[in-house]
Amino acid sequence: KEKKKRKRTEEGEKVSEGQSLSNIKEAPVKAKKARKKEHSEAEKKLSQRENALEQADEEEDQKLFQSKVKQKKKASQAITKTVVNSATGATAKQQKRKWVADKAADRRTVFVGNLPVSCTIQVLTSLFKKYGPIQSIRFRSLIPAEDTVSKKVAAIKHKVHPNAKSINAYVVFKEECHAQEALKENGTEIASGFHIRVDTASKTSSHDSKRSVFLGNLSYDIRDDTVREHFQDCGDVVGVRVVRDRMTGLGKGFGYVLFE
Repeated sequence: KEKKKRKRTEEGEKVSEGQSLSNIKEAPVKAKKARKKEHSEAEKKLSQRENALEQADEEEDQKLFQSKVKQKKKASQAITKTVVNSATGATAKQQKRKWVADKAADRRTVFVGNLPVSCTIQVLTSLFKKYGPIQSIRFRSLIPAEDTVSKKVAAIKHKVHPNAKSINAYVVFKEECHAQEALKENGTEIASGFHIRVDTASKTSSHDSKRSVFLGNLSYDIRDDTVREHFQDCGDVVGVRVVRDRMTGLGKGFGYVLFE
């Protein structure tokens, strides 16, 4: 019995020693795993921190790039605005100078209406040259004989539509005082049945409604001199204006008569 008891005791001691050894062996393994886990978490945190720093750097670079783009855009807009303002200012000055020049030219220009279609520059020059040097003469209200012919060519070659009754012209003098003197030719019969209307080309010239009468329901093909003859018994007729279509030369059915 004592032998059996001693044997059990020895076996129990061996088991206890085995368990102790096992515990001793397991302790470093767990510590190693714990250290490995801690190291892995540290590496993970470090990696996350590095990624965050890289992302922050990228965001900072992106902001810097956008800031530079905005600065370049603003600079470009400022240059464009300066150029536009400069061009606009130059254009405005040019327009003002042109407007002043046009106004001065208008004061030196007389409008001559109700001219026969056969009238030439030579005829008008001989009529107006006694008032002073003439700068230029331009015919207007010409109806070309053909649609393919421009008004300028029709004026030069006298290719006027056969239904055209009359034409107009602008005579430009070199001095304003000469243009004022030329107004004396208003009402002159330049050809049989053609009493010309001479007036200033300046738009500032006002229409005297107290000495004018409005005419309506006129025939489309009526001539200015027909109207003049009709109203001669009412007083001295200074001028007749039948409003006409620019494209066809036909009357629009109304006009004006100016009395002395």
